[in-house]
Amino acid sequence: MQSAVNLWPLLGVVVIVVGFVLRANPVLVAVAACGVTGVAAAMSVMTLLETLGAAFLKTRNLPLILLLPLAAIGLLERFGLRDRAQAAIGKVRSATAGRLLIVYLFARESTAALGLTSLGGHPTMVRPLVAPMAEAAAEAQHGPLPQRIRYRIRAMSAATDNIGLFFGEDIFVAFGAIVLMHTILQAEGIEVNPLHIALWGIPTAITAFVIHAWNLRRLDAEIARAVLDEKGAV
Repeated sequence: MQSAVNLWPLLGVVVIVVGFVLRANPVLVAVAACGVTGVAAAMSVMTLLETLGAAFLKTRNLPLILLLPLAAIGLLERFGLRDRAQAAIGKVRSATAGRLLIVYLFARESTAALGLTSLGGHPTMVRPLVAPMAEAAAEAQHGPLPQRIRYRIRAMSAATDNIGLFFGEDIFVAFGAIVLMHTILQAEGIEVNPLHIALWGIPTAITAFVIHAWNLRRLDAEIARAVLDEKGAV
């Protein structure tokens, strides 16, 4: 007979969800979730503290790795990175917001498929480069943009990064989700080659690219209609 699985430690997930919904301090939420999980798993106080301490020591350099690139991007943006990017893309006559984002989608999905998931992201690429360049391309085509269209372009820029990363990394054989699926299937007695799991992610990635590229083409038409409506209202 199989022993019953203790699901009470999953209360830590509930704490995280509730904490983020209430917009509580993320550090306090994480610590509270660890405490709830430890208590639910019947861990002693000393064992729980030792586990937290060991996890902290293993990841103590992580904040430095995350913050240094953000600081560099912030300095570059402060000294004109956005302006240079907008000026450069504004000189390309054939560039539109949709076409530019399609190119970025292809680059993001391709690099993620090779395991280079850090070559992109909202704070490092979308905000300082991709979104301003998409706005500049739209302005070069249509002139001044309504504010809601600017927000629409920024939202689509962020969505493009998300879609490219999400579906591209599923093709990389060493991606954590593929390893997890392989482990679960293996535990159930199903032998599957991780490479085959990754290969089956290719059709999904191609489909996602085609669908989002079509949405980006529609974005150009949406921008044109919004600018005409704005001029008509004036």
